Amino acid sequence: MPAIQLLLLACLVWGLGARTAQLRKANDRSGRCQYTFSVASPNESSCPEQGQAMSAIQDLQRDSSAQRADLESTKARLSSLEGLVHQLTLDEAAGPSATQEGLQRELGALRREQEQLESQNRELEASYSNLLRDKSALEEEKRRLREENEDLARRLDSSSQEVARLRRGQCPQARGTPQDVPSGSREVSKWNVETVNFQELKSELTEVPASRILKESPSGHPRSEEGDPGCGELVWVGEPLTLRRAETITGKYGVWMRDPKPAYPYTQETTWRIDTVGTDIRQVFEYDLSSQFLQGYPSKVHVLPRPLESTGAVVYRGSLYFQEAESRTVIRYELNTETVKAEKEIPGAGYHGQFPYSWGGYTDIDLAVDETGLWVIYSTQEAKGAIVLSKLNPESLELEQTWETNIRKQSVANAFIICGRLYTVSSYSSPDATINFAYDTGTGRSRALTVPFKNRYKYSSMVDYNPLEKKLFAWDNFNMVTYDLRLSEM
Repeated sequence: MPAIQLLLLACLVWGLGARTAQLRKANDRSGRCQYTFSVASPNESSCPEQGQAMSAIQDLQRDSSAQRADLESTKARLSSLEGLVHQLTLDEAAGPSATQEGLQRELGALRREQEQLESQNRELEASYSNLLRDKSALEEEKRRLREENEDLARRLDSSSQEVARLRRGQCPQARGTPQDVPSGSREVSKWNVETVNFQELKSELTEVPASRILKESPSGHPRSEEGDPGCGELVWVGEPLTLRRAETITGKYGVWMRDPKPAYPYTQETTWRIDTVGTDIRQVFEYDLSSQFLQGYPSKVHVLPRPLESTGAVVYRGSLYFQEAESRTVIRYELNTETVKAEKEIPGAGYHGQFPYSWGGYTDIDLAVDETGLWVIYSTQEAKGAIVLSKLNPESLELEQTWETNIRKQSVANAFIICGRLYTVSSYSSPDATINFAYDTGTGRSRALTVPFKNRYKYSSMVDYNPLEKKLFAWDNFNMVTYDLRLSEM
């Protein structure tokens, strides 16, 4: 129907253009009035057939659809152009602000980079300063070792000369004969090198190896291989001898030890070391030979089944004894089988910072070994912070006997036991500290001392006694050192 209306409208247009339109009125066959409007075609002499009319109508419909599609396409392009113009307008309006923000971001990045560079520069300067200090300390240590070496060389040379002189010479003759000596004995006073008496005397003159001279105690008495206790009261502590230095920050403080009663497969030379800086301390470095320990090449690394705390561990009869972290439990760990053989809670003992030594480090429970066996040094609330000593059974860790002293644990820097006597160190940082107290478990009495003790590196976190070597082992600010000592004769 719309197509027919369109066709009539076209005809009307054409008719108006040609000025030949006609309107007629007549009744149809049924008697109804019918109006007829006709327009002459300017191009056609006669009306087309019905099929041609339909074709023309379809052409007009196609043209109308094409025009409608073109119109929609034009609308779409116009909308796109409007969007682009709007975006360009917004960009032009926001341009200066966006540029400023970008510049500010770049400036902030440059400032952060400058701060990082300055921080790195400060760290490098601090590292360089530390290296200079370490270099100075090493040069001082080198100078001291050179002096010690020269002194030992002089002593060795003097000893060699004395031995040579005694070999060459005869025993001196008496310069004068006492008036009360019978005349017949004057000839006997002259030594005859061929007599039996001289041969016996000569047999006692033997050459002493230099290694034996160096291993003698400061008092001059060689140590017995059988481990003769040689107990007495501490009267002298020598200068510290540095054996090696820890490599990393975890070695700021720690503990190192040798077994005074080694069990197979370990020997007197086997050394153990634990770096105790950290929150989960489990590694125990084992060195079969002293040379491996000095060079820092462990032969084995134990990983403990439970973490330990602080610097109070010891090795005794093939087992490592240590305090479990954040507890008052002492554990016996057999090194050869790598198993826990016993554990015991120390009744009432303070732990994890309740009663430490003056330097801190959670040193509430400190194990020790002397000629008489295994000990534990601690304190309790009942003792009001005073040092308590307990003798432990090395197999079961049962407490065999306990002593309460009048020495406040937090007022001393460290403690160790020699021949059943407790000794304390006055300071962990002062270069010229002292062994300031002694407590005798035999008499139950304590007394003040003033035995000099050197903290060469000014941070001694561990001091233990080795009854086999008759030395103090210490850990002083990354450095593992030993001290010779002298005991009074009983």
